[in-house]
Amino acid sequence: MGELAPTDVIAVTSGKGGAGKTNVAVNLAVGLAQEGRQVLLFDADLGLANVDVALGLRPQWNVSHVLAGEKTLDDILVTGPGGITIVPASSGVARMAALPAAEQAGLVQAFSELRQPMDTLIVDTGAGIDSAVLTFTSACQRVIVVLCDEPTSLTDAYALIKVLNRDCGVKRFEILANMVESDLQGRQLFEKLCAVTDRFLEVSLGFLGSVPRDDYLRKAVQAQRAVLLEYPRAPASRALRQIAGKVAASRQVRSTGGLAFFIERLLGCTELAG
Repeated sequence: MGELAPTDVIAVTSGKGGAGKTNVAVNLAVGLAQEGRQVLLFDADLGLANVDVALGLRPQWNVSHVLAGEKTLDDILVTGPGGITIVPASSGVARMAALPAAEQAGLVQAFSELRQPMDTLIVDTGAGIDSAVLTFTSACQRVIVVLCDEPTSLTDAYALIKVLNRDCGVKRFEILANMVESDLQGRQLFEKLCAVTDRFLEVSLGFLGSVPRDDYLRKAVQAQRAVLLEYPRAPASRALRQIAGKVAASRQVRSTGGLAFFIERLLGCTELAG
């Protein structure tokens, strides 16, 4: 790949399943592409292939073929909706969900050799606090935590932030409230989380925005389409487009190149795991 171009590397994660994390990641990718970005969406929930399912894709090759040495990362890339490019995960391959450190390092090497032009890498992690989630999330420059209005979602978001801060040194988090009844409810969720983190952790939380509960979003999910493209005027689409604009306007690229930073951090994490 030669010298790595500056790349904005963004993790989209959540403390538990069911918060709508993958749907946010997909639509954020589409929204950033609409902002003129060259977006690569990496499905880092390696054993479940959530992005493929969300978009109705059936790729012939996936990350497991890269790790087996059968394909390069460029070989398996899939063109997604709205001009985004996707790194597909494998579906139903149990060992992919608990990737050994040596194979995580192999994936890092594959990223370092990537020829696909991009200025934004979105990493859709698994949910929870297992080692793969922590490895991929902590290697990103920006961490977006998706939560919804459920007590377990708030508790698990706090647990994720605590572990990422304590074990991985992550200090800044961007919070997105999903499937809320109003902007006020989204803001209140954020403030509830801040009340706990301010008391017990030394972290900085920023409120990225909220996405309303929306029947059009549910229809888009059932149709395996991005709501931004399927129902561009829907309330959820307006909210997601606004969030994508906010992310685009606050680009955080290191002078050394975000992808280089991502690779270096991943290598550091895999060496520690080994």
